[in-house]
Amino acid sequence: MAEEIINRVANNKNLITFDLEDYYPEGDRILFDIKDWLFEGLLLREKEFRKQVSDHDWSQYKDTYVALNCSTDAIIPGWAYLLVTSALLPFTKKVVVGSLETLETVLYTPIINTIDISSYKDKLIIIKGCAHKPVPQGAYIAILQKLQPIAKSIMYGEACSAVPLYKRK
Repeated sequence: MAEEIINRVANNKNLITFDLEDYYPEGDRILFDIKDWLFEGLLLREKEFRKQVSDHDWSQYKDTYVALNCSTDAIIPGWAYLLVTSALLPFTKKVVVGSLETLETVLYTPIINTIDISSYKDKLIIIKGCAHKPVPQGAYIAILQKLQPIAKSIMYGEACSAVPLYKRK
């Protein structure tokens, strides 16, 4: 008879799982691409661009998080993003310039900065890796940087298949 395989990591009571999904800021995320407001998708004409901003229904972005970008190789003057942001501000929770991943990183940064990590001192920690929500790599790096100075060891993934990242000497 074969000996039963026991997952000692998963059964370890001293192991604490840190799940960044627990800190996920709820709300819709929108990627707003300004390329459609450019002449031939490449040239920003100020008068036409301002008219697009003026005529657009910004209320549809109520209580959302918005990432502004331009998916073409157009050179966008800084004021253009500021103008769009100015129109969005009365409605949105947050506006950033960049990708949706940039947006997620910006949202997670202040949350991670305020997490009380004192209960993780000298503990074995698994930073949970399989997320159902869009947790950005930047958030994983930020929490690792916060936990490593106080943790005994840190792993990444799930208890059944954790990857060792750090062990205090």
